Amino acid sequence: MNRHGRRTPRQRKVRGESRVGERFEAVVGPIAHGGHCVARVAADPSDPTVSRVVFTRHTLPGERVVIEITEGNDGDRFWRGDAVEVLEPSKQRVEAPCRFAGPKACGGCDFQHVALPHQRALKADVVREQLVRIARMDPAHPLVTGLRVEAVKGDVKGLRWRTRSNFVDLGEGRRGMRKFRSREVVEIDDCLISAPGTESHTVHGVDFIVAPDGFWQVHPGAPETLVSTVLTMLDPKPGEAVLDLYAGVGLFARFLAAEVGEEARVVLVEGDKQAANLAKSNLGKLAKVRVSAQMVSDALKHDFDEPFDLVVLDPPREGARRGVVEAVVDRAPRAVAYVACDPAALARDVAIFAEHGYKLEQLRAFDLFPMTHHVECVALLTR
Repeated sequence: MNRHGRRTPRQRKVRGESRVGERFEAVVGPIAHGGHCVARVAADPSDPTVSRVVFTRHTLPGERVVIEITEGNDGDRFWRGDAVEVLEPSKQRVEAPCRFAGPKACGGCDFQHVALPHQRALKADVVREQLVRIARMDPAHPLVTGLRVEAVKGDVKGLRWRTRSNFVDLGEGRRGMRKFRSREVVEIDDCLISAPGTESHTVHGVDFIVAPDGFWQVHPGAPETLVSTVLTMLDPKPGEAVLDLYAGVGLFARFLAAEVGEEARVVLVEGDKQAANLAKSNLGKLAKVRVSAQMVSDALKHDFDEPFDLVVLDPPREGARRGVVEAVVDRAPRAVAYVACDPAALARDVAIFAEHGYKLEQLRAFDLFPMTHHVECVALLTR
C-alpha cells in the first residue's frame, strides 16, 4: 500500500484488478477486424513506458477521443473500450441515423457514425490487412491494392436491408436488442437496418423453398449478386462435374447444374438435414444431381473421392479449415469459388490452398451488411 492506503501499480497488477470504467485520452490508430479501431493508452500513470492496446468501438482512425474501458484487467494483453467523447473528429464522421446506435446502446451496428462510402473503404482495408498478414500476400499484389468493397442494390442508403432480425421479446408488444458483448437488452421501437416482409425466395427467376428459420442471405440483393459472381468466376462448361460444399438449399448448385447440363454430375453436401431436404426439392427435376445430408468434413473423408472440375465453398464464419481444404485439393478441381463472410477465415484458407499449388486468381468484396463491420467476399482459386 502507498501512504494513501491504495495499492501500488505493481500490487494491482499481481491481483489483476479490473480497469473497467476507467477513461483515457488517446489518438486512434488503424481499423481492425471486428468493427473496432486500435488505440494505445498509458496503462500506468507512474510508469509512462507501460501501455496497453485497446480495441475501441464508435471511433475512426486518426480521431482524438476519450476511451472508456469496457473489458480488461491489469494482467490482460489488451483491453476493449468505447469512444465516449470525441475531441477531434474525423472528416468521415457523420451523425448516426439511428438514435439507438453508439456506446451504451444497441450492439448491432458498428459503423452508423461513418459516412457510407468510407465504411466500404474501411472494410476493404480490413480485407487487405488479413490477406497480407494471414495469407502472406504481397501488399503490392494487384488483388490487394485494387480491392474495393462494392455496393449492392437492395438497401436504402445503407438502411432497410436486413430481411431477418432476431429481437428480444420484452412482452406487451415491446422488443429490444442486446448491447455489444452483453446480455443486457436495449428496448427499441424501430431498427433502421431492418426491412421486415421484403424477403424473396426468387433468384434470377427461379423460386427456392427455404425454411422460415433456415439460412438465407439477409440482404435482398445478396443471392443474385453472389450467384452471378460465382458463375462468372467459375465459367462452367457443359459436362463438367461440380461439388457444392456447405450447399444450403442449393442456391449455387441450381444454376451451376443448368450450365453444365443434365448429363454432368453435380453433388451437394450440406450438414443441416432440413436444408439438405429442401435442396433436393429445389433441384429435384435436374438429372444426375445428388444431395448428401452430412457434415462436409465427414463426407469428404469417405465419399465423393473422385475428381471434380469445379468446387463451391460457402462455409460458416469459421471457414473451411485445413481438413476440408486439403480434401478439396485431393479432388483436383480446375477452379474453386470460395464465398466467405469472414476475411480472416478466408485469408487462412487461401494460405492453405497456396501450400497445395492453388493461387488466388480473382477476388471481389460486397457490402452485404451496411452499417456493420461485416463484409462478404468471393474468391476464385485455380491450379
